[in-house]
Amino acid sequence: MDVTTRPGICRICSAHCGVLATVTDGKLTKVTGDPDNPMFQGYTCVKGRALPEIHNNPLRLLQSQKRAPDGTYAAVEAQRAMDEIAAKLQQLIDTHGPRSIALYLGTNGLPYPASALMANAFIRAIESPMFFTANTIDQPGKQIALAAHGHWLGGDVDFHEADSWMLIGTNPLVSKAIGIPGQNPARNLKAALARGMQLIVIDPRRSQTASRAAIHIQPLPGEDVTIVAGMIHVIIREGLYDSEFLVENVDGFDALTRAVAGFTPDYVAERADIPEQQLLDAARLFATHGHRPGMVNAGTGANFAMHGNLLEYLCLCLTTICGRWQRAGERVTRPNTLMPAFEAKAQPHAPYEGWGYGERLRVRGLTDAVCGMPTAALADEILLEGDGQVKALICIGGNPMAAWPDQRKTQRALESLELLVTLDTEMSLTSRLADYVIAPKMQMETPAMTQGSELIKYYTSGTGIPAAYAQYSPRLVDPPEGSDLTEEWEFFLGLAKRMGLELWFVNFFGGGGGRFMESPPVVVNFNGDTEMTTEELFAHMCTNSRVPLEEVASHPHGKIFDVDAIVHDRDADCSARLDVGNAYMMGDLGDVRTDDFRATRSETTFPLRLIPRRHGSFMNSSGTNLSALNRGKAYNPAYMHPAAMAALGLENGALVTISSPHDSIPSVLEADDSLRHDVIAMHHAFGGLPAEDHEVRDRGSNVGRLVPTDTDFDPITGMPRQGNIPVNITAGFVNAIG
Repeated sequence: MDVTTRPGICRICSAHCGVLATVTDGKLTKVTGDPDNPMFQGYTCVKGRALPEIHNNPLRLLQSQKRAPDGTYAAVEAQRAMDEIAAKLQQLIDTHGPRSIALYLGTNGLPYPASALMANAFIRAIESPMFFTANTIDQPGKQIALAAHGHWLGGDVDFHEADSWMLIGTNPLVSKAIGIPGQNPARNLKAALARGMQLIVIDPRRSQTASRAAIHIQPLPGEDVTIVAGMIHVIIREGLYDSEFLVENVDGFDALTRAVAGFTPDYVAERADIPEQQLLDAARLFATHGHRPGMVNAGTGANFAMHGNLLEYLCLCLTTICGRWQRAGERVTRPNTLMPAFEAKAQPHAPYEGWGYGERLRVRGLTDAVCGMPTAALADEILLEGDGQVKALICIGGNPMAAWPDQRKTQRALESLELLVTLDTEMSLTSRLADYVIAPKMQMETPAMTQGSELIKYYTSGTGIPAAYAQYSPRLVDPPEGSDLTEEWEFFLGLAKRMGLELWFVNFFGGGGGRFMESPPVVVNFNGDTEMTTEELFAHMCTNSRVPLEEVASHPHGKIFDVDAIVHDRDADCSARLDVGNAYMMGDLGDVRTDDFRATRSETTFPLRLIPRRHGSFMNSSGTNLSALNRGKAYNPAYMHPAAMAALGLENGALVTISSPHDSIPSVLEADDSLRHDVIAMHHAFGGLPAEDHEVRDRGSNVGRLVPTDTDFDPITGMPRQGNIPVNITAGFVNAIG
């Protein structure tokens, strides 16, 4: 028996945990945390430890698949599939123009930076503007807010040094996403609390993170804007802001003061249904606690409700008026390692154009924006006939039938396409509708590096690696014998060669759709004769890295490098200023204040509010069919407070119908006393096709089906209301809609 154990990198999420991978007779058999990794120190989550089951899943595709006219699938050689797909794409472009081709990049494509960037290079090469990502159906307000507010070039406050922190609608102990550093979040929070950090959490649920907070505000869903505006009101009224920082760096303070004037503590307490004193305590604690106060981060739960752009903007405003950014002489929190070095400065980068430019969609007046094209409108662009109609869609690392809002519309759209191609490890809901399913290599069959985990610092404050840490891992296991697998980036290069395209592979080191750049991009030109391995492409991507890739690779367990990076003084001629009074955002805040919330809540047809909830064992729709992860429960329950269940005469485990004004789904009730009585919570990205609702106890149900895309949507990003959904619950299930 041949057994080897070597260090590697888990890429299930953006944390990129350092792991130890055991390969037995050429098969991945065990994955554990790597105790010799200096950043993770032996940590990995249940998803990472299940990588052997994920790799060896009996449902895994080992050959690409082609759909026959009768709807059945048969194996097709990958090179032949590329021939046929390239020919069909060229035919559609010749007949309908480049806009007829769209590409969707899902969350699972992001840990493979070469794949995402090559997909983008391909869509640009055919001159199609129709490049969509999961960003605009999750938290696009983060980029919109940064464009309106501007960037602080000194960077974030370090969580490991802060005396206070505030989290809104996020549970990083499970999601490992925002706020608490995702490199072993439980350990990081425990250490912070031990040194005296005071944590504030705003969440309708007493989550794992909220249960550790000094102050947990448990409001009605959808009132996060109200609460943050109320906190800003208190801080301004009581003079707790950093006046010196404002004078030197900030515009719009008077406009912000006027806009929050109506968000008095008594008004906020009534509207959000929280104790007034709790709001006052939270505002004062955040503004004054300790000699090294921290920052504020909002997550998916808060952004899924309406006004995500405004919420993220107010979070930045709260951070800024309290002066919560790294100052001159302080250590740079995220100094870059496999990205280029940069000179952090204690000064603003001015706001920039964030929306209303570029490609204009044919529906709802939506345009391109710094967060990307509005994904919630893509189904309409497929279904709407006429000039510019999308005829072909390529999906990489995503599962639209599970993730997109309005599942029935999504299904109609995907079934109407002339060409649907997915790159998928198994026959997911979307792949079951595809014309071609390209079978890719999996994590440990490809090389890995942590540059992608560094890059997400441009996504929002509170993300990225808070140290000069990096790791590189070679391929640790060969693909299964007899398989025909390709890497995603090679698929797009293969299409380009067949279509005679020249690809300009651009690795951006910045955010805002290229409007905010910290370092120059790395550009690699691919023509028809280019041959390159993933290892060679990684080397190109790291051409200008602070620490050479070869040096990183010489430390197989990863390394925190000795980088002495401090924030430099402000440039003498710097005139840029951050903006906390953006006119659009202040207008939106005014609309929130004049909203007749009392009348809205008097409506009793849909008395409950449905909120999202992260699942610790799954990354969106991935892995739900694996017993190592689902532990016998492959469905997503509807969590509800036991007292609320009793009031409706419902029992734990009962089958129920959850209805919104748009549609209905079946679900299985599960008691959870961490919730408010008027709230239910469900995990997203579960369920089958609408015709498979009878399998709810085997696969769960699709929450996105309750969400329409053309009402209650953000006018900039197109993202519909996907949290704080008005619903009711009745016993049993009869699907009478659709």
